[in-house]
Amino acid sequence: MFGITELCREFGITLRAIRFYEDKGLLQPRRINGSRVYSQRDRARLMLILRSKSLGASLAQIRHYLDLYDAPELNEVSSLRAAEDELLQTLTDLERQQADIGATLTELRHIHQQVQQRLGAST
Repeated sequence: MFGITELCREFGITLRAIRFYEDKGLLQPRRINGSRVYSQRDRARLMLILRSKSLGASLAQIRHYLDLYDAPELNEVSSLRAAEDELLQTLTDLERQQADIGATLTELRHIHQQVQQRLGAST
């Protein structure tokens, strides 16, 4: 069990952020003596929320990922195949983004090197 302050410190986020995710129904802590108490499941969900957010996923996409993660019907073969197709598409999209970022970094390093050379030549 985790308190809200512990999760804020661990993930480097504000109380307001966690409450926002609660308001959106993405987290559902228990209340004990008026305090929010988060389970290991809530912690894992928060980690997935923050990772997805850092990759640019919308709240709707994040909710969908969480629903896939929690879906009891994922024991059915047809549901598993649908989830697999969706996950493979997401992986492909992220790998494409990663390649684009790599290419952009290479270009920026080259430009930076040229700027440094020009600065060295002008002094």
